Amino acid sequence: MASTDLSRIAGNIGALNALYALQNVNAQLATAQTRLSTGKRINSAEDDPAGFQFASKFQVRSEGLQVAMDIIGDAKNMLSVAEGGQRKINDLLIKIRNKSLEAASDTVGTAERTAVATQIAAFSSQMDDIVTQTTWNGNKLLDGTFTAKLIRTGVDSGDTLTFGISTDHKGATLVSTVPTGTSTAAEWGTFADGIKTDLETVGTAVAGVGSNMARLTAQEGNLQVQHANTEASYNRIMNANMALEQVNATKFAILQQTSTAMLAQANSGPQYVLSLFR
Repeated sequence: MASTDLSRIAGNIGALNALYALQNVNAQLATAQTRLSTGKRINSAEDDPAGFQFASKFQVRSEGLQVAMDIIGDAKNMLSVAEGGQRKINDLLIKIRNKSLEAASDTVGTAERTAVATQIAAFSSQMDDIVTQTTWNGNKLLDGTFTAKLIRTGVDSGDTLTFGISTDHKGATLVSTVPTGTSTAAEWGTFADGIKTDLETVGTAVAGVGSNMARLTAQEGNLQVQHANTEASYNRIMNANMALEQVNATKFAILQQTSTAMLAQANSGPQYVLSLFR
């Protein structure tokens, strides 16, 4: 800061020093007040160019992680729809097997076996209805065509999961030709064995869906941790420490008053030179 020479009244250096100090204080007070108003430490790139760049990268990643978590949530919901349909079909297969075991005994007659065959046909038709109705965004999930589907599981290249449901769950596919009322107990027993195999097939498909759901849940937890840490890094760089800014605002408000007083005093200082002319 330039030294003051009050004997040279044409250039009031002391007043200029006080003025520049006041302007600097005003600027710092304005910055503190802006940060308190917005909650942001960086309100323009000028405040911290490097910090702004870092914070922007963290913001991009944070928002990308949020999108990835939303996608995983949708994928889990889709798999839950598929699992719900699979479990209903599994329940129907159990009923079909139980009925076929009843018919696989000569303790029942032709009329009873005919009734069992009719009921099994109804169950098979209901399975077809479930397959038709179990859809997601227009895609049937249980007819064997929902395969090799790509799910985004993160924000980086390669953060994907490919899965599908290749088993055709339609009744016409799982339930082979149903014996009739005149079929023998042995033929009904063979049919029951086939339904047992179908139950194992559906069970394997359900397990596959469950495994993918478990994997997605684990990845969702991983993304939540990443998102929290990324947000913490962004917050540390971009957002204001409100307590510190309040302290600064109070300090600069006091300095503003003292700088104003010193400017007034500096402006009146050269008047002492007038005493030399008395």
